[in-house]
Amino acid sequence: MIFAIEFFRIRKEDNAHATLARVTHIASDLESAKVKARSLFDVGTLDMPQNPDGLRILDEDGNEVFFWTLGTDDF
Repeated sequence: MIFAIEFFRIRKEDNAHATLARVTHIASDLESAKVKARSLFDVGTLDMPQNPDGLRILDEDGNEVFFWTLGTDDF
């Protein structure tokens, strides 16, 4: 499956989300895509203008299948 991993910032005043980076990743399932997303988030290998507050994973059809923000344990 092809997944899109989006890294974003959240503006505290109005909870608006700004996408910092988007990476396409081919994985066998969502759990594999989550492992890749976590590794990119932790290592900081992407050249982003700011540090992300969270990420989301989209499936091939653009549907959000996973959402995570700093400070939550759902990863």
